[in-house]
Amino acid sequence: MTTSVAPDGPRASRHLGLALLALAIGGFAIGTTEFVTMGLLPQIADGVHISIPTAGHVVSAYAIGVVVGAPVIAALGARTGRKRLLLGLMAVFVIGNVLSAVANSYELLMAARFLTGLPHGAFFGIGAVVGTSMVPANRRAWAVSMIMVGLPVANIIGVPLTTLLGQRLGWQIPFLAVGVLGLLTLVAVWFWVAPQPVGNDVNVRSELSALAKPQVWMALLVGMVGFGGMFATYSFITPTMTELAGFSETAVTIVLAVYGVGMTGGTLVGGRLADRALMPSLYGGLVAVTIVLGTFGWLAQSKPGALIGVFAMGFSASILIPALQTRLMDVAHEGQSLAASLNHSTLNVANALGAWLGSVVLSAGYGYEWPSRVGAVLAVAGLVLALVSGLMDRRTGRAVGEGTTSPAVEGYSQR
Repeated sequence: MTTSVAPDGPRASRHLGLALLALAIGGFAIGTTEFVTMGLLPQIADGVHISIPTAGHVVSAYAIGVVVGAPVIAALGARTGRKRLLLGLMAVFVIGNVLSAVANSYELLMAARFLTGLPHGAFFGIGAVVGTSMVPANRRAWAVSMIMVGLPVANIIGVPLTTLLGQRLGWQIPFLAVGVLGLLTLVAVWFWVAPQPVGNDVNVRSELSALAKPQVWMALLVGMVGFGGMFATYSFITPTMTELAGFSETAVTIVLAVYGVGMTGGTLVGGRLADRALMPSLYGGLVAVTIVLGTFGWLAQSKPGALIGVFAMGFSASILIPALQTRLMDVAHEGQSLAASLNHSTLNVANALGAWLGSVVLSAGYGYEWPSRVGAVLAVAGLVLALVSGLMDRRTGRAVGEGTTSPAVEGYSQR
């Protein structure tokens, strides 16, 4: 039996860094296309001759694609080599963005955005499995954070730039620009990510076995409920900043960039914390989210306080991402790809849940300081679920995630 060890030495480190960079570029492209649509709804509505509320369905079509695509692709692609699957996912992503750019009707644009969303969760989930397979067990969450950091960086750089391009040159241009980023990712993955052979014991059945594990569902619930609190606030961030904090509409772009900076910092810090102590970092992140959301309504009543609160919200929530992704892979065992991909499906469900609860509070006549308070209650519920999950580990006599070995891909450093 051949033993597979993590690559070491300067050459292997260089290959590891380039492989993670390739996956992060893909995350940057995905984050850009996901969020730029929200900033271009008036232009899109005018372009395909629909109302702005109807144009909002285009955002929903993408989210539905994520929810549907992540588990289906991860399960059905179980027997496909992971590098080949990543390339295929990014090819579909490029096609979806190009179709979005050339769509001349509402129906075609809806179909194109649904297609574009399909690879989203599977790319991050399978990318996380690939990334963690290339590093020692004590650096798994760090590898996840390096892959996921493309998303918050997209909020700082990609979304503002492509939004500006869309406003100046037409709403189609951002989708073409993201298509180019997707092609760049294809090339980077082709050259920098080593082949990822699939073992004979990996198949659709082994991936679906993750769904039979209670701890997988507990981790998914923690993400859905815990992040739902953040989305209850973030979904209404623009009117909160203009009505409560007194920012102008043009200044909201700066506020969103501050949120992106907080997300980036939280993702990077969260990876290192989770490698030191996975479950405690999950508990601590949820406590931080609870405190931030609980005080956000008060902080947001002044411009300096609002900026502090927005940064802290992005930072505290993002601490959870590497821990949750790593936790899911740990408890899924043979079904890592499916479980890791499902994480992104549940985050989109959290988005919908949080936005709905926030709208209920506002429709009841409460002010913009109240969605965050509802969000704090959800964060507490997420913390309770996480604590229950930790107790379940103790009752079964094993601490899942603490020191779990993640085997490296055999021969990774060889070209």
